[in-house]
Amino acid sequence: MMLTQDALLFRELESEEVIRLGEIDRSETFWESYRYRDGILQLAPDYQEVTGFDEQELQDMISRQKEIIRTGGRVIGCFDGTLIAGMASVERQRRGSRQQYCKMDILYVSRTYRGRHIALQLLDRTRKIAAGFGAQHLYISATPTRRTVDFYISQGARPATEPDPELVQLEPLDIHLELDVSLLLPAGKG
Repeated sequence: MMLTQDALLFRELESEEVIRLGEIDRSETFWESYRYRDGILQLAPDYQEVTGFDEQELQDMISRQKEIIRTGGRVIGCFDGTLIAGMASVERQRRGSRQQYCKMDILYVSRTYRGRHIALQLLDRTRKIAAGFGAQHLYISATPTRRTVDFYISQGARPATEPDPELVQLEPLDIHLELDVSLLLPAGKG
């Protein structure tokens, strides 16, 4: 599937292409993060500067993307000519007591491409992929930074009604969200 928007190309990636994840500039500075306190999502001061991917984390993510493709999931890339601007993926595996979730594994947009609604386009594509896999909700284990969580919430996500124990154990500080796959996403920044 190939779709273009404003000279950007969104397409499904092959397994050998997922190494391009390392070309994405994930650097950002943030001042606040969300945490769950007494079952309530609360902001807390948390200044950090992220300069890029940790090498081991990157290798683990690349391996996961290859496994996602191998097991029938999908990885979508956004390209500006030959440059990769963003990437997102969805596992085919269904989760939850009623098999209602498919997990979005990653969604990254390179720093120079932020603000061009690429994240919104990738999120919409992952939502449609999850719906095609028969899920009712896209499961999102979100980095707890304010910008990230606020983005997902602005698009209709809410705290997961059934947090996945395996995913919570893997990422205990993440904010575990769900997004109905049948919703039309509201216009927003991405």
